[in-house]
Amino acid sequence: MKVLVPVKRVIDYNVKVRVKADGSGVDLANVKMSMNPFDEIAVEEAIRLREAGKADEVVAVSIGVKQAQETLRTALAMGADRAILVVAADDVHTDIEPLAVAKILKAIVEEEAPGIVLCGKQAIDNDMNATGQMLSALLGWSQAAFASDLDIDGDHAVVTREVDGGLQTIKVTLPTIVTVDLRLNEPRYASLPNIMKAKKKPMDEKTPADYGVDVTPRLEIISTAEPEARAAGVIVGSVDELVEKLKEVGAV
Repeated sequence: MKVLVPVKRVIDYNVKVRVKADGSGVDLANVKMSMNPFDEIAVEEAIRLREAGKADEVVAVSIGVKQAQETLRTALAMGADRAILVVAADDVHTDIEPLAVAKILKAIVEEEAPGIVLCGKQAIDNDMNATGQMLSALLGWSQAAFASDLDIDGDHAVVTREVDGGLQTIKVTLPTIVTVDLRLNEPRYASLPNIMKAKKKPMDEKTPADYGVDVTPRLEIISTAEPEARAAGVIVGSVDELVEKLKEVGAV
């Protein structure tokens, strides 16, 4: 069985995000970029499936700017077998929308014929949480979102997923789309020998035109702003004064 893992290049989660002075978007100049953390978990799970003998090949895919090849090299260094880069934008500030990404992934899935697509549940830059579900709808495949545990049982996948009320375990028919949550696993660090080997692993470069997909944006960002600064606290001298302050706040 082949596993396909889409990965996205995003601002590193340790970096403080800055908004451009004109409010047109997030400033990406000289900012450290890395693999979306949820996608990293998906890559790790795909590699574990292969190591357990339940998968034969792990293919990483990224759709975006040419610099995303660095993200794919990270996936290859972790243990993915090969990669596909779809160069869909020239400007790093251009974010390919979920529907366009899902359409490109649909074409790749039809070409590669994987048994399972493992996606991060969302990207930490736009938090859309939509690509996996859209891909499932376009393909007509089963889906299991927010997975915290995954096991392959014959021609089915048994998935424990996180829901509002706790945990839910479902069995879905393969092929399937699974979007992963934070508690699924702890991604490995790529060793230096594997980083060197990753440079020799195959990476195909494609464009949206190769798959007949139009990536023209359907959404327009009107403005971007940082959250309002939190107001300073107030020191009170007694319980009675605290109660009065709480009453004032409740009355606002």
